[in-house]
Amino acid sequence: MKKNSFIYTDLSKKQLENLKEFFVQKKVESMNHQELKQYVLEIISHQIKDTIGKEEEMEAWKEMSDFFGEQFEIILLEIQKKYSDDKKLIDTEIDPQKERLELLERHNLNQEKEDMWND
Repeated sequence: MKKNSFIYTDLSKKQLENLKEFFVQKKVESMNHQELKQYVLEIISHQIKDTIGKEEEMEAWKEMSDFFGEQFEIILLEIQKKYSDDKKLIDTEIDPQKERLELLERHNLNQEKEDMWND
């Protein structure tokens, strides 16, 4: 494979944006229908399932709500009914991170209570 003599810093911001746009266009054009469907499935799955934090979760919720429209509430009720026992399981499970934080807090409180003059 031939080594490229250019690197991205050789281009201006505008040139790099243009190259990226050209690449996206050509990449999509080169994919067949099945490849496009698979790629879109992976992207949407990642965007919706791999949310991190409250803000991303809210964005995913809004996207799902917009997509399902008036049916969203019905879908939610069906899912809640179908998996109603799961909530009980989640509530009773011990969260290891929460348990560690509580232990650290208790440890810190115990250390603060000790008088520094007592050895």
